[in-house]
Amino acid sequence: MTHAALIVLRRSAVILSCTAAMVLTGCGDDVSGQGSLDTEPDATAGMPYVGAEPGGGTPVEGVAPPPAGAVVDYQIGGSYPPASDVDVVIRDRSDQPAEGVYSICYVNAFQAQPHEASVWEERHPDLILRSGVGDAVEDEDWGEPLLDISTDAKRARLVEIVDGWLAGCAERGFRAVEPDNLDSWTRSSGLLKRDDAVEYARLVVERAHARGLAVAQKNAAELTDDEIRRIGFDFAIAEDCQRYSWGRLWECDRYLSVYGDRVIEIEYTDGSGEFDAACRARGDRISILLRDRDVVPRGEPGYVSRHC
Repeated sequence: MTHAALIVLRRSAVILSCTAAMVLTGCGDDVSGQGSLDTEPDATAGMPYVGAEPGGGTPVEGVAPPPAGAVVDYQIGGSYPPASDVDVVIRDRSDQPAEGVYSICYVNAFQAQPHEASVWEERHPDLILRSGVGDAVEDEDWGEPLLDISTDAKRARLVEIVDGWLAGCAERGFRAVEPDNLDSWTRSSGLLKRDDAVEYARLVVERAHARGLAVAQKNAAELTDDEIRRIGFDFAIAEDCQRYSWGRLWECDRYLSVYGDRVIEIEYTDGSGEFDAACRARGDRISILLRDRDVVPRGEPGYVSRHC
């Protein structure tokens, strides 16, 4: 099955209590750590990192990916105290990291959150991908406008914005980042190219590593080994990979072939037995969890969170 035929299933957009402008710059009194759409370049951003072969090789010096096979909780739909057996928690960049565990910061680096779209339009309309008639190109499944990563100049401006968010993640104690929608080029009607995503991801990873954050490859199983090494990812977060094949491999096996045990697999309750099959296949090797599609907080209707 070609990747274009795959259904890319991700979390639903979370409507936060802040206004759109506050979400873009962070909630609360001290917003500087959250990053804004007008973030100035940081003197340390883009500093070279030391280490060999991130993305399947030796970890980058000073950057520690999450422990292999750890119990993970995916809380991007709203935070709550993790269970006592949880080792790793993933939360949105607007949240605080969970105490006493390895925390990963979710950042929508390639698309705009629906509740932030108006602020992007006001402050940086030229950084929204446009159709031939000037309309914003959206991920129709989630109502998220795609960011325009098509040129060096636009990628440079976008990474300055994202770097502000990364700074906020690092300052609050997150140890890694999950940049979502790496595969936005597949939803761009040909306006974005795969190499645009690779080059932009490389810039994001450089900034994250300079801030001491490990970086996950989120989905996009079709990236080649060379592209992954060029970008510099440290581990992978794979959604629904038990559902799809990639060449002669299940998508999950594709990630394991690059990252070894440094893979977090998320299956969802609207599947048809993929979670149980995944646990049988590799539950003794990598982190595998089952979540409800809307990743609602514990205590809300529909909440499901299980691990192998």
